[in-house]
Amino acid sequence: MILLRRVAGGSMLPALRPGQVVVAIRATRRLVRPSQVGQIVIIRHDGLDKIKRVSQVRDDRIFVVGDNPEHSTDSRHFGWLPAASIRGRVVWPRPL
Repeated sequence: MILLRRVAGGSMLPALRPGQVVVAIRATRRLVRPSQVGQIVIIRHDGLDKIKRVSQVRDDRIFVVGDNPEHSTDSRHFGWLPAASIRGRVVWPRPL
């Protein structure tokens, strides 16, 4: 299944621009298993979908960050997330 999301804010600059639409492959049980470092994913946190880059993977947990740290609320603020927080993996535009 495919997810479409519009980038809100500048947390993923320069890879993704505010207002840009991204296409993601919806996470299934297989995809939810720890993602690879460097992948851009859509996570569910505090009731919102957020687009972030996987920075670290440990067991069934992920640490995600925005590419533009001065404008990103990410795992540096809210900590590690369960891998099940991943809703999808961005496949277009091709992540840098």
